[in-house]
Amino acid sequence: MTSPSGTSTQPGTGSVELTIGGMTCASCANRIERKLNKLDGVTATVNYATEKAKVTYAGDVSVEDLVGQVEAAGYTAEPPPPPAPAGGPPDTGAPAGEEREDGRLRALRERLTVSAVLTVPVVLLAMVPAWQFDGWQWISLALAWPVVVWGAWPFHRAAFTNLRHGASTMDTLVSLGTLAALGWSVYALLFGSAGTLGMTHPFSFTIERSDGGGNIYLEAAAGVTTFLLAGRYFEARAKRRSGAALRALLEMGARDVAVLRDGREERVPVERLAVGDVFVVRPGEKIATDGTVTEGSSAVDASMLTGESVPVEVRPGDAVTGATINAGGRLVVRATRVGADTQLARMARMVEDAQNGKAAVQRLADRISGVFVPVVITLAVATLGFWWGTGGGVSAAFTAAVAVLIIACPCALGLATPTALMVGTGRGAQLGILIKGPEVLESTRRVDTVVLDKTGTVTEGRMTLVAVHTAEGEDEAEVLRLAGALEDASEHPIARAVATAATERTGALPAAEDFANEEGLGVRGVVEGHAVLVGRPRLLADWALALPAGLERALADAEAEGRTAVAVAWDGAARGVLVVSDTVKPTSAEAVARLRELGLTPVLLTGDNARAAAVVAREVGIDADQVIAEVLPQDKADVVARLQAEGRSVAMVGDGVNDAAALATADLGLAMGTGTDVAIEAADLTLVRGDLRAAADAIRLARRTLGTIKGNLFWAFAYNVASLPLAAAGLLNPMLAGAAMAFSSVFVVSNSLRLRGFTAQTA
Repeated sequence: MTSPSGTSTQPGTGSVELTIGGMTCASCANRIERKLNKLDGVTATVNYATEKAKVTYAGDVSVEDLVGQVEAAGYTAEPPPPPAPAGGPPDTGAPAGEEREDGRLRALRERLTVSAVLTVPVVLLAMVPAWQFDGWQWISLALAWPVVVWGAWPFHRAAFTNLRHGASTMDTLVSLGTLAALGWSVYALLFGSAGTLGMTHPFSFTIERSDGGGNIYLEAAAGVTTFLLAGRYFEARAKRRSGAALRALLEMGARDVAVLRDGREERVPVERLAVGDVFVVRPGEKIATDGTVTEGSSAVDASMLTGESVPVEVRPGDAVTGATINAGGRLVVRATRVGADTQLARMARMVEDAQNGKAAVQRLADRISGVFVPVVITLAVATLGFWWGTGGGVSAAFTAAVAVLIIACPCALGLATPTALMVGTGRGAQLGILIKGPEVLESTRRVDTVVLDKTGTVTEGRMTLVAVHTAEGEDEAEVLRLAGALEDASEHPIARAVATAATERTGALPAAEDFANEEGLGVRGVVEGHAVLVGRPRLLADWALALPAGLERALADAEAEGRTAVAVAWDGAARGVLVVSDTVKPTSAEAVARLRELGLTPVLLTGDNARAAAVVAREVGIDADQVIAEVLPQDKADVVARLQAEGRSVAMVGDGVNDAAALATADLGLAMGTGTDVAIEAADLTLVRGDLRAAADAIRLARRTLGTIKGNLFWAFAYNVASLPLAAAGLLNPMLAGAAMAFSSVFVVSNSLRLRGFTAQTA
């Protein structure tokens, strides 16, 4: 049985997200992942950057078994806390996880500060021979050993934990390297010539051969420790910054709400809201949860959630989303979704799921880091043996081996993907672009064809009055007013388009009497004493009314363009023709042009007739031979599959239930966030705005994120490949090796943070 939080307290089937503690590098994540995946029925992905394990399990496995498996590997694991019960007390403090994270960052900063203060004089004394007074080496030892023992304690502890479990990680390299440098220095001071008062030795970027008894490496041991602590601190700070978008998303919601109970307003924490509750939203307040307006009209500012700058007008019957701001009048809203079911919570879940996943390139990096450490230890031993065996001297051999251990730490390799993914998906969420998983990034690189559903994606998805044609001598406003008054009594989409336009253009409409609906033909009734007919020409013909030649032409022209025309008559004469159509969104043509710029071929897919489809395609700039019309809803997925069979890599953009199968079939599915839940669930990317230009922005962002990941991996891997031979050849001082290794991690994280500057082209 699975709890609402996604965890399970007894054997069964489910999924859970565990918070992992004690990881210090990508090798740790790889080790935990392998350990969890050894359990039958378990599929686990462990992310070093987010310190989370996403686990699905089945059969006799329970969450307790998963936690035990992680602890057996030498790490800690915590399942998510159960959700607060409805009506329970609100959470008044900061999340415990954030407090722990702040505490870890603070402790790391203190360790770094103390280590840096002690290390600076050690390094200066070693680098400047003129400052090497009598006994300087013993002062260096007094300053360096707390750094190597206490400052590097996190590395030593992790290395020992892994050793107990027969594993080796980056910490093994650091611990071995720093302790070896300290140990050799103590040996040289106590038993060699290095402890002699008045001893000096110059600092060199290369290693000179000697007997080793006169050389100490305290500056290398302390310097490496401090550089690595600095790298880890800045890495932790950057990781916290890269997760800021998700935290901001979670903090956008309202804190309390005015609920209507027995006609009175009662201010309660938002956690106590239940589906069906009616609450009041005053101007300037955040809407507490997803719901439907029951009273009032206002403009709602959804820019925080969707990035759309223009407020949306809402009135009774319209849906509103939690965390958006009421910018106008007083609204009364009935809650339809609360807690984890709201759009905001679902957005946050999608972002976090994407951040916790792994792209194919990251799986390769994990495999490399899993075998990297044992190979490096073997290389260090071989380096020591080679230099020693060929007469290079113990000092040269030892220094080269320590440099190999330190330079090889694969931090940057492990951080290359998750940091870019965290920043990219977080930035996408801020722009109203939700990336469902890292695999999506690979798909955006390959797609060459984008299939656009017409209704609701390229067009507005609702009928709108586009033209009024009148018979000679008739007033356009009067034709529209009387037709609108009659259509206002009907719920048909065409009738709603006419009634809405009439209200907007002529004001309040008179009431219709004796209203009747002629099935499939139109409507009739009495308005202000006039017997009015609105519908197909056949309805007028049934009443022996003919259209004048001018109106006949207007009706024929409208139908030739794929639009719908209705005739209006009263008191025995045809008075006008009203043309309604599902109008193209103002931004669709620009969106199609931007998709072309990305190297994609746009295809228009619709169940509408070929003439209507051709008109829309022409208006937005899609080639006539790339229009697929009169497709049944259930056949849309087949069309996508056919394009794929032609060798195309297909992206599909849609918004309706009938698009869900096609979205799932496509190589890349993009759902308009204004569409249905099932379409959003089936897609890889969700565009919160109903603006098609966001599709181009989404593909640009995904490609930029993938490019950053590949750039990070290249530099991290190239750094290791280039540096290891230099270290093995004795050309790198261990302290410089530590500084370079720490810099590579900071470089990768900083490069990823550049994604925060990504801007959408959507106006």
